[in-house]
Amino acid sequence: MQNMRNFNKVVLGLFAMVSVASCAKYEALQFSTDKPESVLVQEDIDSYESLKSFINRSVNPNFKFGVALSLSPYVNKNVIYRLANRNFDEIVLGYEMKHGAVVRSDGSLALDNVSDLLQTAHDAGVRVYGHTLCWHANQNATYLKKLIEPVIIPGTSMPTWDLVTGADFETDNASNYESNANAVLSFTAAGQGAGGTGRALKISNSEVRTNDWDAQFFIKFSPAVKVGEQYELSMDVRSDAAASFSTQAHVVPYTYKHWDFFGTISSTPAWTKYTKQITVSSDMATAGAIAFNLGKTATNYYFDNITLKKYNEKGSGNAGYAYTFSNPSVVNFWEAQVAYDVPTLQNSQEYILKFAVKASTAGTIRAELQSSSDYSSNGFGSFAISPAWQEYELKATTSKADRNRLVISFGDFAGKVYIDNVTLTPSGSTVSVIPGGDFENGIGSWTGWGNNSTRSLSANGEGFGGAKDQVIEKTSAQKDSIITAALENWIKGMMEVSKGYVTAWDVVNEPMDDGKPYELKTGVGRTNMATDEFYWQDYLGKDYAVKAIRLARKYGNANDTLFINDYNLEYNLNKCKGIIEYVKYVESKGVKVDGIGTQMHIDINTSKENIAEHFRLLAATGKLIKVSELDIGLGGGTKTGNATPAQYQAQADMYKYVIEQYFDLIPAAQRYGITIWSPTDSPANSSWRAGEPIGLWTETYVRKLAYKAVAEALANKAGK
Repeated sequence: MQNMRNFNKVVLGLFAMVSVASCAKYEALQFSTDKPESVLVQEDIDSYESLKSFINRSVNPNFKFGVALSLSPYVNKNVIYRLANRNFDEIVLGYEMKHGAVVRSDGSLALDNVSDLLQTAHDAGVRVYGHTLCWHANQNATYLKKLIEPVIIPGTSMPTWDLVTGADFETDNASNYESNANAVLSFTAAGQGAGGTGRALKISNSEVRTNDWDAQFFIKFSPAVKVGEQYELSMDVRSDAAASFSTQAHVVPYTYKHWDFFGTISSTPAWTKYTKQITVSSDMATAGAIAFNLGKTATNYYFDNITLKKYNEKGSGNAGYAYTFSNPSVVNFWEAQVAYDVPTLQNSQEYILKFAVKASTAGTIRAELQSSSDYSSNGFGSFAISPAWQEYELKATTSKADRNRLVISFGDFAGKVYIDNVTLTPSGSTVSVIPGGDFENGIGSWTGWGNNSTRSLSANGEGFGGAKDQVIEKTSAQKDSIITAALENWIKGMMEVSKGYVTAWDVVNEPMDDGKPYELKTGVGRTNMATDEFYWQDYLGKDYAVKAIRLARKYGNANDTLFINDYNLEYNLNKCKGIIEYVKYVESKGVKVDGIGTQMHIDINTSKENIAEHFRLLAATGKLIKVSELDIGLGGGTKTGNATPAQYQAQADMYKYVIEQYFDLIPAAQRYGITIWSPTDSPANSSWRAGEPIGLWTETYVRKLAYKAVAEALANKAGK
């Protein structure tokens, strides 16, 4: 009880203090601060509603405001899923509905991802625009090119024993043999060789040695033997006194490998032929020299017509060796080269280059006569290579007095090249300035460099001259038929999986050439095509778009909206006129093109006069017009980290200008819509305008001035 009474006293005391304090007059402190301008600006931008809310649907019932995105973030319902659904009517995939993403190496179609996307978009109430059915890039070009490769019937031949090395001792060339000091080498007189013809090698051993290997003679060869290979040694041999001598396997002379290689050889004063075939064992493997141990008998030995041959099951037809060079990846053509330095060539002289060539895959490389002093050159031009041997005769005339090098450039070809039988002769002469161009005695003075390329002598039998492959090229009509079938298979599969939800398509993308804007793009003559490039028009002709549109009509919905789409139409007004003329041509063939897409990958410095004029030109067609891929950079490739407030304001102004001009100059009945190609600024590792602040949002999804400008443009032009 005492504690409770004390507690009550404390409470009463506190109440009295609070009562006294509550009687004091309250006076508010006078304090205020201004928000930073940047905060006020951002709050203003953030106060705007979603972009599509500014479109008056009763006035613009058919206008679609779209956005491009990647499949995975949308299907997985990441931030971009919510951003797209809230702000846009329609989505388009940047890659995943294209040929390269869907067509497998056997021609079948991987469409599960597309189905998932369509279902996700359907559930969200967002339209999907189809992009794209027929383009030259982002194609499974490997599959398509394989369909039209020539038929190659391999040449047939019987198994052969191919020469690895040999010596008949008729010249002083001793590059493939040698001896130690106790085996003294000399030559017989002419007429004392085997069979009484030519001359032979004489090897003198003056005394009986402690070991038979103390007097050794070596035959050298390359490449070294491998386990399982079969070789045949053949030679004519005699000696002044009867003798018997063993053979050893050496890696190189004096580097012992195995005690027995080609058996023990017997010799007498009469010439005899010795032949021995072996299968290489693991004990012999890596040997590159045969040692003849002559120290057991003091006599003169005579060797003639030595040959070492290797068994070739496929047969070579005496094809021999070739020079090979391999490039791991495509770079500039001059970044991988092989060369042969020749005596200085005569100026103003025509030279004829002949050679045979094949490669691991089809492609193009080039040759030239170069001056090592300044790398200037006279070119022989480019030439095609393929898995079948081809023979060429090319001509070039020197225009400088110090041409001293033949160069073959192959940096823009990825694969392995074989060349053989190379000759370079002045017109009117038969003497080549490149000795040993058949590579039967090795690579010689050929050199090379660049891009981690490798160079070597081929295996024996891989050179030109064996039983030739038969190459049967497909005709133009056959290629047309094959590629048409491939196009139909692709469009049929894509349309059938999409037709329940997709009703508008870029059927043909980027048809017009930049340099010749009234003509179609082509891959003909190009040597640096990307691996995913395939020009349908090169096989189907100018009517390739006619075929594509007919197929889209056949397999899609009856009333699908079909576009032909291209870029730089606002930059090059002739290209804009070119695509308009091409649309007229396509329709003259009996198919309907519903609309023209203009991509508009522009920046703040793009000519506004050109933008307006290209809209006028497009409007005059009477077709639906779609700004299909709008994004706006800051000029000069400016990166996000270097952007200024003034540039961001200029970007916002340009976004607003483009949208307002679209509504002012394109009649209402022709306005299909506008698609923002990059809603956010581009990351530094992006494949598209890497690191540029081109979007309406930052990379972290903060609205930019451009967002406000687009909202206001839509409100001003589409909201009335």
